[in-house]
Amino acid sequence: MSTRTTLITGIGSLVTNDPGQGTGPLGLLTDAAVVIDGDRVAWVGPAAQAPAADERVDAEGRALLPGFVDSHAHLVFAGDRTAEFNARMSGQSYTAGGIRTTVAATRAASDAELDANLAGFVREALRQGTTTIECKSGYGLTVADEARALRIAAKHTPETTYLGAHIVAPEYAEDPAGYVDLVTGEMLDACAPHARWVDVFCEKGAFDGDQARAVLTAGIERGLTPRVHANQLTYGPGVQLAVELGAASADHCTHLTDEDVAALAGSATVATLLPGAEFSTRAEYPSGRRLLDAGAVVALSTDCNPGSSFTSSMAFCIAVAVREMGMTPDEAVWAATAGGAHALRRSDVGTIAVGSRADLLLLDAPSHVHLAYRPGVPLTAAVWRAGVREV
Repeated sequence: MSTRTTLITGIGSLVTNDPGQGTGPLGLLTDAAVVIDGDRVAWVGPAAQAPAADERVDAEGRALLPGFVDSHAHLVFAGDRTAEFNARMSGQSYTAGGIRTTVAATRAASDAELDANLAGFVREALRQGTTTIECKSGYGLTVADEARALRIAAKHTPETTYLGAHIVAPEYAEDPAGYVDLVTGEMLDACAPHARWVDVFCEKGAFDGDQARAVLTAGIERGLTPRVHANQLTYGPGVQLAVELGAASADHCTHLTDEDVAALAGSATVATLLPGAEFSTRAEYPSGRRLLDAGAVVALSTDCNPGSSFTSSMAFCIAVAVREMGMTPDEAVWAATAGGAHALRRSDVGTIAVGSRADLLLLDAPSHVHLAYRPGVPLTAAVWRAGVREV
């Protein structure tokens, strides 16, 4: 069956993330054009040499880049934690609630409510240029609630992550070992068919190194690929465990020893940085510069969740990474597109090259640098996802 083709021409600055096509790591091209055929990119090159197509879109000198790839988000939840945020930002101590507040609200919500909430966040992210998004469970913490979270998530993205080991469920507060047995047994059995990834919050107050290893190993045995919440709040074993077990990514990476940095740099495990979490908790930012200089692959993601990083804006994360984490605008844009694709072990997204999925973000700006240069300004002019113009 034939498909309609679309020519986007007059692109002032094109980020391909393919150094073979253009200059620098971003593979930058000027006065460029792209042809979409169905859900794929069919042609990339100088505007003057572009082939004919069924439809023509004039970018009028704007910048075009791959759609953002958000490889870390927690979007299946109900409820609101405004009071917690307000107390934290007002300098008050706040000890009640936290994740358990969201767990209670999520358990009480209907499937339809959770699905509508998730769909709303996916649309919100898409309007800002995010065309690929990962989604975790972790706010149910019962067999039934974790399984339904992943079933709902799978309706909206193939990048679903089993995070039964988010915190110890309230019912198991006095029996964390029993909860690990549940997470690695009956809960995993119910969730594995609906997940691609297995994750664990390896942190003081959540799961220690031995518990995290048990969770990840059980997931691997069921065919899931690991990713790890690692070294967010303090130094710990999370990064080393992620590298040892071949995790696709170690996420947060705020408190790293030299050995942690070297391990990441010498592995295929991506360091996924989540600046929204530090921004929203007034915590120390991770050093993107340190990781990049060591040779580690770095991704940027939103960590969108109702407690510690309630943003779906990858552009915001780019601006914060440039301002606070020592990254250049080019490095931050690469991390938010190709870096996220690496963290999801995807080769079809995060680039604009022949054969890649036609996920494209047209900025209302002449350069991708404006994402950091004009923080907080809505710069989305158009978004194509799998070849369909969605925005």
